[in-house]
Amino acid sequence: MRLADSFRSERFGAVRIHELQRVIELDSGAVHDPDRPGLSAGGRVVPPDALRAVESQMVIVVPCMNETRSVIEGVLSGIPHDCLIVLVSNSDKLPVDRYEIEAQTLEHFCRLAGRSAVAVHQKDPGVAAAFKAAGMPELLGDDGLVRNGKGEAMLIGMAVAAMTGRRYLGYVDADNYVPGAVHEYCKVYAAGLHLAGSPYSMVRISWHSKPKLRDGRLFFSRRGRSSQITNEWLNRFLAEYSGFGTEVIATGNAGEHAMTLDLGLKLRLAGGFAVEPYEYMDLFEQFGGVLESNDPDVTAGSVPVLQIETRNPHFHDNKGEEHVQGMRMQALNVIYHSPVTLPAVRQAIVDFMVSQGALEVGQEPPRERVYPPVGSLDFELLYDGLDAEALTFRQFDGRASAGLPPFPPIERHSIPRSAV
Repeated sequence: MRLADSFRSERFGAVRIHELQRVIELDSGAVHDPDRPGLSAGGRVVPPDALRAVESQMVIVVPCMNETRSVIEGVLSGIPHDCLIVLVSNSDKLPVDRYEIEAQTLEHFCRLAGRSAVAVHQKDPGVAAAFKAAGMPELLGDDGLVRNGKGEAMLIGMAVAAMTGRRYLGYVDADNYVPGAVHEYCKVYAAGLHLAGSPYSMVRISWHSKPKLRDGRLFFSRRGRSSQITNEWLNRFLAEYSGFGTEVIATGNAGEHAMTLDLGLKLRLAGGFAVEPYEYMDLFEQFGGVLESNDPDVTAGSVPVLQIETRNPHFHDNKGEEHVQGMRMQALNVIYHSPVTLPAVRQAIVDFMVSQGALEVGQEPPRERVYPPVGSLDFELLYDGLDAEALTFRQFDGRASAGLPPFPPIERHSIPRSAV
């Protein structure tokens, strides 16, 4: 894969946000300058063996809610073979058990492709009990089950990924209609993580376009209705500190993103759709140098965030204006309540939300739910709880169908007790 060079970046303490890079070639071949690894005329080349090395250590988490079988099959087919798949579902169980359909689809795919995967349902009582026993009762709602929300599904996926012993984690939404786009995202994750050169790095996707039907023809929109608002306010946050305007952040609502698990297990994840913009704010809070850090070694180094624009268009269902407005407001809520947000930005957020009719004059934006780092969990207790009580927790190993020795994705003897 060949990526455009990134010549500029914005620093916020240890956090280094690279300007948006483009995918120049999806397949650049293996030719590169041996004296300058990764550098080539016209960009940065990541050869196939380097991509494969990252993919073989990567878990791809697929949060899923009531998607059709054909769409799920397409997403699975786009994930590179060496990546381990973790499906976290919050699909309806009644009147039809849609999770059972998803699990069967995943099992069938693993058997045909000779692959391994893990599946689990977010509202399984056994999952709630396992996370409570492992040290995260905050994840449970008043009904004693894991709360609804995308952030909660991503947290479960990260915890499962940590138990596999792999080094990298990527997220891919289950509503993507184009398997080729899913494949490109995963390749971009591998390329970016290879180039980042840090054990604490993140890669965030900016899709090339999101097609919409207008007047009987496709219009390829370059800006997302949520992301343009989120990006504007995250950049305004940075500008208030530096005194210089910036547009460096282009991935505030990046559902497709990846990171090293060394970084991921230190992050606090927000609930619902606040999860993606809050990752930026948590990086600023933990490693920005404004607040005292619990990880001085990380703060003394570098936390690179690579933003990469892909080539494939991003086709998915239109979930409506209410969904978009909710995402915008949740992003503003986490920026407003961050302890590192300066007063001028807080006041401007309130004024904006009032003008949008999302807030009454004199009100304060609501707080979003924020969870402790996944790395604080006792993973041995978590696995024991999932294995013993979570009926939807399933490990699929299709390697035998490919003539390979079978082994489960997670083996108890290799699980760390905790990562923090």
